Amino acid sequence: MASTYTVPFLINGQEQSSSRTFEVKSPATGKVVHLCGTATEADALAAVNAAVAASSEWQNTVPGRRRDIFLKAATVMGERRGELSQHMADEIGAAPGWANFNIDVTIDMLKDVAGRICTLTGTVPTCSDPGTGAMILKEPYGVVFAMAPWNAPYILGTRAVLFPIAAGCTVVFKGSERAPRVMHAIASVLHEAGLPKGVLNYIVTEPADSPSVTESIIANQNVKKINFTGSTAVGRIIGKLAGQYLKPLVLELGGKAPAIVWKDADLELAAKQCVLGSFLNAGQICMSTERILVHKSISKAFQSHLLQMMEIIFSSKEDAPVLIMEQSVEKNKSLLKDATSKGAVLLNGDIQAEESTKTRMRPIVVTKVTSEMDIYKQESFGPTVSLIEIETEEEALRIANDTEYGLSSAVFTEDLRVGLRFAKGIETGAVHINSMSVHDESALPHGGAKASGFGRFNNSSGLEEWVRTKTITWRN
Repeated sequence: MASTYTVPFLINGQEQSSSRTFEVKSPATGKVVHLCGTATEADALAAVNAAVAASSEWQNTVPGRRRDIFLKAATVMGERRGELSQHMADEIGAAPGWANFNIDVTIDMLKDVAGRICTLTGTVPTCSDPGTGAMILKEPYGVVFAMAPWNAPYILGTRAVLFPIAAGCTVVFKGSERAPRVMHAIASVLHEAGLPKGVLNYIVTEPADSPSVTESIIANQNVKKINFTGSTAVGRIIGKLAGQYLKPLVLELGGKAPAIVWKDADLELAAKQCVLGSFLNAGQICMSTERILVHKSISKAFQSHLLQMMEIIFSSKEDAPVLIMEQSVEKNKSLLKDATSKGAVLLNGDIQAEESTKTRMRPIVVTKVTSEMDIYKQESFGPTVSLIEIETEEEALRIANDTEYGLSSAVFTEDLRVGLRFAKGIETGAVHINSMSVHDESALPHGGAKASGFGRFNNSSGLEEWVRTKTITWRN
């Protein structure tokens, strides 16, 4: 039976079991799909030590060897697609389309990073003294501690480890307790492709043990840098620990993405992209559109297009989308109840609707949202989006920026000059003109502003995060 399988750790190239386990339940069915070991501080130390032992040899591998491993991993991931997709369905209730999208993007990421490895180069500057020579080297940090969330687990889990490994670092990877088998599969794929033992070490903890194990890894003097993708609340804790132990880090956190629909927008395009941006994966994406700021003059027409597009893409005849846990549904309903009690109006949907399981919820659009409502600023991380009418560019930018978050955003207009004005004024790490706010690919640097984090994943910028410069001078 599936429930008898226990997800192991992967330390120094070997699968290791734990004396303690926890149940992993499907949010779609509520049933236990398998068990997972929970790491202790001793397990974490073993993972760090394995990464330390592998560090010297790995950082001295030639770029071509790393490239070949990543290209092989892309092939392996494609060959194991059916198995990998099933893990996502089991653990997070992912629909086939979302699972395949995750796998496709991850395969592309592996190929893209493989081709970028040779771009890490140093320089030989000319010094002010003609008798002095100099080199500026780029060296891997060493051991990296990586943490990733469950919502796009192949993309975010692979991204967390791939860029540091490509730069010559070794990694201790703490996977999400919500998707432990998915993230074990990431490590498994890379090892099947030839990654040497100790370069990537995988552990998981249940929530009760996570704070102590996480701090023990961050505090370890052999851990040189950290990356974390997840909620802003947990990101603040990781940032505080990193500051306490003086460790550099990269954070990609929550979002409250605005989509500005200007008066000259292509309404059919804007409606489709806003529906996708708001409700893909039941809104459980850090870049999900949470606020649609629509020009008052076209608001009614846009709403009509929006409702039509919602029925086309998320038919009411199908079962409601799955959220990761019952509390996520309760949070979204609480935000909606607060908003409607203060004057907001539901454009569609029923807050009281009961679905086939308590972890399911249909997309809901709420209008006449004001700043006094909790939903105005709180990240819903679910299938809920607010529609707010605006009349001027200044008003649109004020509302778009009236949030602690700043990860992604969208603008819909047929005038590129208007689009670029908005893009320059919005305080986010990315602005997508005439496309949805959900956009993340390996060719583009990805990260946020304000409480959405700092540092960048992806692109050559994502490689540069994992090397530091060393200056060497000599007398001629």
